[in-house]
Amino acid sequence: MSSDPWGRVDETGTVYVRTSEGEQVVGSWQAGTPEEALAYFERKYEGLVVEIGLLEKRVRTTDLSAKDAQTAIDHLRTQVDEHHAVGDLDALRVRLDKLVTTVESRREERKAQKAKQTDEARAAKDALVVEAEQLAQSDQWRSAGERLRALVDIWKGLPRLDRKSDDELWHRFSHARSAFSKRRKAHFASLDAQREDARKVKERLVAEAESLSKSTDWGPTAARYRELMADWKAAGRAQRESEDDLWNRFRGAQDVFFAARSEVFAERDAEQTENLKLKEELADEAEKLVPITDLKAARAAFRSLNERWEAIGHVPRDARPKVEGRMHTVERAIQEAEEGEWRRTNPEARARAAGLTGQLQAAVDKLREQIDAARAAGNNAKADKLARELEGRQALLDQALKGLEEFGG
Repeated sequence: MSSDPWGRVDETGTVYVRTSEGEQVVGSWQAGTPEEALAYFERKYEGLVVEIGLLEKRVRTTDLSAKDAQTAIDHLRTQVDEHHAVGDLDALRVRLDKLVTTVESRREERKAQKAKQTDEARAAKDALVVEAEQLAQSDQWRSAGERLRALVDIWKGLPRLDRKSDDELWHRFSHARSAFSKRRKAHFASLDAQREDARKVKERLVAEAESLSKSTDWGPTAARYRELMADWKAAGRAQRESEDDLWNRFRGAQDVFFAARSEVFAERDAEQTENLKLKEELADEAEKLVPITDLKAARAAFRSLNERWEAIGHVPRDARPKVEGRMHTVERAIQEAEEGEWRRTNPEARARAAGLTGQLQAAVDKLREQIDAARAAGNNAKADKLARELEGRQALLDQALKGLEEFGG
């Protein structure tokens, strides 16, 4: 018979292992010496030690799932409980018990971590939804549109929640984007409609300008051309592709008329030479407006210069392209600045401001009429009371007019 601290082999070749519950049969050995039998089953024990050590390391250093870890523990525990090895099996059971505790702890930690990540994702998606709903009401079409597209990318990078919560939040998010797109589409449709209206008005102005181009009624026709120019400016801008063509036709019709008038007044060459000098001086003044730093002031100054320009009359034919070209260059610079202002202006807000101004102006005019009537009737007390009311309305009107100016008139 042979033995060691953890096991023995009896005279029949039966191998035993010592445990806290007493000796347990490991197996039978008939192929060699008892020492070889113990060595064989001790190697099986060492194999279990290695396997448990590897499992402990995997649990400690990898993201092995709790389910897989428990399966591995159960497998090793079965091998230990079957007593097919010689060694400190009780120590192995203790290590396996500790592993179970560790795995459970890791399971709870991961559960808590996942819950935290879910809460963070929910909070992040809530914030995205709130921001999207705020942006849906914005009139900053370009910047708001770009931000909404960025929010979609952020959303895609966040973890999914439970299906019900995720679907509800996505529905609100998607609805906000759709509402913004619908408002933006309506805005630009309205803008297109305004420009189409401007095109129709300018078509009529061009038709009249062309019908007048052959007139020899110099004074009234020139005056009418000035009125048509004022109507042109008041009409607003048409679509870019139409605006330039209409403008060329409009100016061309005027050029035909004024060219004919110049031929009839050829004897006024001296006057035209003086006109050239005056227009060159105006061109000098106009060129000082460029570059445009204050559009409102530049527009008013150019309008004044243009009125003086129109009042001067024609210049010698050979000098006209150069001097008019100088003014056209300044005019194009102002038009380009106006294009920029147009893009920055909110037509809806401007329309509301204009409507309020019109209402206040009507109220002021009515009060003035009532004051005049009261004075005429000798009712000074009523007139004084109305005058005080007029002061308040006039102050509101002045404030509204000032606000309207900020929208370019």
